[in-house]
Amino acid sequence: MYREVELSVLIIPFLLAFAVSLVSGKFLIPFLRRVKAGQTERGEGLESHLKKTGTPNMGGFMFLLGLAGAAAYIAYTGNMTVVPVLLLTLVFAAIGFIDDFIKVVLKRSDGLKAWQKFSLQILAAGGYAYYLTEVLGQSLALKVPFMPGTFLDFGQAGNIAVLIFVCTATVNGTNFTDGVDALAGCVTVAVALFLTVTACLLSSPAAPAGAAMIGALLGFLVYNAYPAKVFMGDTGSLALGGFVTAMCYQLQIPLLIPVIGFIYMIEVISVILQVGYFKLSHGKRIFRMAPIHHHYEKGGWSEVQVVAVFTIVTILLCSVSLLGIW
Repeated sequence: MYREVELSVLIIPFLLAFAVSLVSGKFLIPFLRRVKAGQTERGEGLESHLKKTGTPNMGGFMFLLGLAGAAAYIAYTGNMTVVPVLLLTLVFAAIGFIDDFIKVVLKRSDGLKAWQKFSLQILAAGGYAYYLTEVLGQSLALKVPFMPGTFLDFGQAGNIAVLIFVCTATVNGTNFTDGVDALAGCVTVAVALFLTVTACLLSSPAAPAGAAMIGALLGFLVYNAYPAKVFMGDTGSLALGGFVTAMCYQLQIPLLIPVIGFIYMIEVISVILQVGYFKLSHGKRIFRMAPIHHHYEKGGWSEVQVVAVFTIVTILLCSVSLLGIW
């Protein structure tokens, strides 16, 4: 009986989030078409992606609605751990929405300037750190993977600085990962599954939030799988980074993000290396195109192959990471 009750704590949010996300697509996608919130592909981008022009953007609202619906149910059952997870997810969704709105509705292709987006991200992460420490009284000390009972604690100021760095790095990683149909969604389903299993193994009440995100993303992927009928946009991709960061801090395992989020990390690093080398070498490139998923597309990989390989890599790294959570 105990196992059945515990399982229901995960299955009900999972199914609820999946249903809300799936059904919302029937209404949201036509609405986005009506308001002409379509994707604009860059002329200097991949030729195969030009056909995506006009595909509805800001579809991240679908899985956000699923997550929010499931979070309301989880909170109703008395589990308030979902609140800080949902909070950071929605704050970054709001930043992404502002960027999307400027690009796809106001038709300003650049959206928020880089400094504006980065400043908002730092403010959001800093505000979240204050909320965790001053409102919830939560420790920001970090478990050291594969070293049971060992924590890194840099003091309040240092821990807040680390959180801001981890958060901004992660949200930008998920943002860059969203460049191929279903890539960000599939990779994050694998990461969310790891976080849910970890929460269960550590007896953390955050587990239902992870299950809810898995369900919400699967409902979205019905429409986002190749060939995509809708894209998540920055509304969704930044929200995913907020979710991963919030869940990792609930479990005190942000030090594992470079492993479980290796794809996020390598996407960001590929862009930094490409831009830096291009400027230093006066026009030469390390990769055929950045972020790195485009490098493989330029090399002949299909979008489906990129998604499959990147997701498999994530699953393997998440499996290894399970050995280091205690």
